[in-house]
Amino acid sequence: MSDHRSGSSGHYTEAWATGQSGFSDWQTRPARLTCGHPATAIRRFVVLPSLRTSLPITFFALLTGGHALADDLFLDDPDLPQVLTATRLKQAAAAVPGSMTVLDRQLIDASGARDIPELLRLVPGMLVGYRNGNQATVNYHGTNATEARRLQVLVDGRSQYRPGLATVDWSDIPVAIEDIERIEVFRGPNTVSYGANALMGVINIITRAPANSDGTRLKYTQGQRGIRDWYASQGFGQGGHDLRLSLSGQQDDGFDHDQFGQDYRDGRRLNRFNLSASHVLAADQTLDWQLAVKEGNKQRPNAYRPVFAGIPNGSDNADIEARDYAASLRWTFDASPDHSLYVQGYAQQWERLQEWRPCEATIAFSPQLGALWQIDPGYVEALTANIRRGVFSPPSGTAQQQSLATQVLQQLAGPGQQPVCGYIDQNTRETRYDLELQDTLSLSDRLRLVSGVNYRYDRAVSETYLGGRINNEVWRLFGHLEWRMSEHWLLQGGAMLESDQLSGSSLSPRLAANYLITPRHGLRAVYSEAVRSPDMFENNADWSYRLQSPSRPLQNDRYFARAQGSGTLDREIMRSRELGYNGQFEAPDLNVDIKLFHDEITRMISEPLRLVDFTPSNDNRISFDGAETQLDWRLGRQDRLRLTYAYIEFDASHRLDQRLTPRHSGSAGWLRDWGRGWSSALFYYGADQLNEYRFERVDLRVAKRLTLGRADLELSGVLQQRLDDEPLTWRENRYADRHLLYFSAELAF
Repeated sequence: MSDHRSGSSGHYTEAWATGQSGFSDWQTRPARLTCGHPATAIRRFVVLPSLRTSLPITFFALLTGGHALADDLFLDDPDLPQVLTATRLKQAAAAVPGSMTVLDRQLIDASGARDIPELLRLVPGMLVGYRNGNQATVNYHGTNATEARRLQVLVDGRSQYRPGLATVDWSDIPVAIEDIERIEVFRGPNTVSYGANALMGVINIITRAPANSDGTRLKYTQGQRGIRDWYASQGFGQGGHDLRLSLSGQQDDGFDHDQFGQDYRDGRRLNRFNLSASHVLAADQTLDWQLAVKEGNKQRPNAYRPVFAGIPNGSDNADIEARDYAASLRWTFDASPDHSLYVQGYAQQWERLQEWRPCEATIAFSPQLGALWQIDPGYVEALTANIRRGVFSPPSGTAQQQSLATQVLQQLAGPGQQPVCGYIDQNTRETRYDLELQDTLSLSDRLRLVSGVNYRYDRAVSETYLGGRINNEVWRLFGHLEWRMSEHWLLQGGAMLESDQLSGSSLSPRLAANYLITPRHGLRAVYSEAVRSPDMFENNADWSYRLQSPSRPLQNDRYFARAQGSGTLDREIMRSRELGYNGQFEAPDLNVDIKLFHDEITRMISEPLRLVDFTPSNDNRISFDGAETQLDWRLGRQDRLRLTYAYIEFDASHRLDQRLTPRHSGSAGWLRDWGRGWSSALFYYGADQLNEYRFERVDLRVAKRLTLGRADLELSGVLQQRLDDEPLTWRENRYADRHLLYFSAELAF
């Protein structure tokens, strides 16, 4: 990598003119950025002040509160860390057209987190909730507490956003937390770079490169609430060929009891297999491939209760067998320092196998009752309410309704009130094939362009939710142009054109202006638009239950209730406006990011997707206004402080979108290396509302590292202490104790 500086003009182009890009390129050595001689820069800002330059100086002098820190703005710059997720280009944080949070390996280890959602509590504005012990939800800024459908999640470039049910199964992401090198979170809409469904943000999980994984690692964790985790990996390489094999498993019991003190069936068990390899084919070519498999069991209680009186409940078990498979291949070609391209393809399959045994009155499978439901579900609710009260007369209604209701009541005189039991097949299988070509080109010292094309094929199969099989094809054409107008001004614009077979075409633009006082400090103004496509279930549902192997003969084996999608839902639209600042101070080693935002989602699909009330529409909207900040301060070699805070005001048209967004939320962390192998980390997490419940928790991790010959052994313990005494997200999510304790032992050699 060469240093592209043109004399004393101060053009610092190396970091943004390099042609390499891609989801695994974070390992590339960051470029050295300069802004001319520091004394020259000071004279430009101080001796010849103008409105354009004096306002930023005044702002930062106030921000830092001291002349010494203000001088740091103009020191000759060492290597700067870079991020990739914002635009698919490697950029210094001050040049990014938006807000970024990076969770590095030190933070991941220090947090003691066992799951990716728990790590995301360190991201300002990111809200973590739980539907039950094995089903986490992650939202940025809020919306519905049950469904988290507006974040794109990537693992080394593979989307984890399931095509059929449009959600991310956080407990089943097929990557061990020990294999993660860093997580880059783009906080804001990014359809421009990653297509529909990156509506409110992108979470890019980047795993350790095989070349950095030599040796053997073994880890075991055990603690309260049935925690039993394990991990083993082996990495080796020779002659430009590197490979890492990792095996891992997780197990815990979930929540202890519900709001009535009864046992809660929500434990989980899972095992993972990951194989990752990298090959240097030539000086300018590399080939990377991965295989991932995950299998496990998630407990579910049988929540169905018979509609008709006097019928016993079915079995208690409605557990889910989860199986995931993924394979990816990527070829990268660096034609020159200013030009590179890659081709990546991957295939994924998600299987959720769920069979359970309900019981119901035979009349629940009456064709006449099903016909009444299709006419008016409210009339059926009135009829069944009468039957439960012992009133055997049809409610008032149309002649057709009363005629069908009379036939149903006549059937009750026969075998209609007798119980029937059987099995329900609620299996789902979702498949994705994705092929992408990306080209990165430095057109000149001032222009850099990334462009590409993407093809995706999705298939979802579910007899219960979709009435069979649905396919979808998506074509995407994307581009992002970076123009360095002058030494300080950076303009960026991009767009993605997307053609979706099921929901039509859309164009998502973004325009940003960054004022770089130095390469380390920048102000930004960003406007962007993004879309979210309605998922197959929202738009094309054919939701009904068929009773298999019934315990008594039935004329019709379909349950009377049925829901069907309209097929006419439009895409959600988000418009976002952002003002922000990002600064990296060399002395002290301090990074600060501040964001002011106004976001609005229109044509929003908010209704709960329930069988008895399936009415998704584009009639809702929500807006967010507020501010976020994050501070990361390394106080020498021993201490690191980290603070995040988000203040959010919102206005939602639907009541369910008003329940998750807290006005105040944030985190605080202190990492300390005590010497002699001892280290500790103390974290606080808080939110004043998560589905109307307050959340406050303190986590303490203490670790001791020992050297055993050529091996390193680390022993650690984590204590989580809730400071509140409220349920977690939902009233039935309760633990017996407010504290959790677990211990780990990790051996590396």
